[in-house]
Amino acid sequence: MMLKTTMIGDETAHPVLLAHGLFGQGRNLGPIARTLVEQGHRALSVDMRNHGESFHNDDHSYAAMAGDLARVIEANGGRADVVGHSMGGKAAMVLALTQPTLIDRLVVMDIAPVAYAHDQAGYLSAMKNLDLNGLEGRRSNADRRLAETVGEPGIRAFLLQSLDLKADPPRWMLNLDALDAGMAGLVGWPGDDLQPGSFDGPALFLTGETSDYVTADGKAAIQRLFPQAEFASVKGAGHWLHADQPAKTAAAVADFLRRG
Repeated sequence: MMLKTTMIGDETAHPVLLAHGLFGQGRNLGPIARTLVEQGHRALSVDMRNHGESFHNDDHSYAAMAGDLARVIEANGGRADVVGHSMGGKAAMVLALTQPTLIDRLVVMDIAPVAYAHDQAGYLSAMKNLDLNGLEGRRSNADRRLAETVGEPGIRAFLLQSLDLKADPPRWMLNLDALDAGMAGLVGWPGDDLQPGSFDGPALFLTGETSDYVTADGKAAIQRLFPQAEFASVKGAGHWLHADQPAKTAAAVADFLRRG
């Protein structure tokens, strides 16, 4: 099965594949996609499996997600630059390490090839338990109900982008059960399952200035697996750097890819 893919730009231009993070959609990386097109690239924004308009599947492993990205690249010329944020960044790293011939340049945003102690089970539980009856097609009604379990307005707004209020009854576009079942793997890193070796191509690891997702240990792991890795930080941004500082993040990605 093929991921839902939105292409913008000249069909003959070199493709850049953009992979979003957990609970997101391809449109989340829209500012980056538009900037890349202005620079002469072709942007391919995907909805990852179990997200947005892409297919649902019980397997939400990084190996499966990397395979999805590989199929999109193969359908669009066989080589591409790849940009991934968080979950999408880990999937992009797995793809680079297992099928490096598909990738020219790699950009990973605010994630490292390591296991993390946190998980997103609380948000999954909040979405699963949200009463979807009687919302009257109003996102404000859903927001009021979700506020009982999710206090941060920005997080609620992000999650509710995946609530289809036009459906009767309303439904989550996310495969909540599959994401819940796969959460341990999502916050982990499938290092033992990867082929030995490294990705020797150009790679940019872009972090948010106020984010703590990429630690010293994370940088060390990056340097082992991605020997050409460059590091840069986006001022005034946290983990969702493309939302906190869209123009700065898009410029940093475009500047790196322009060198290729």
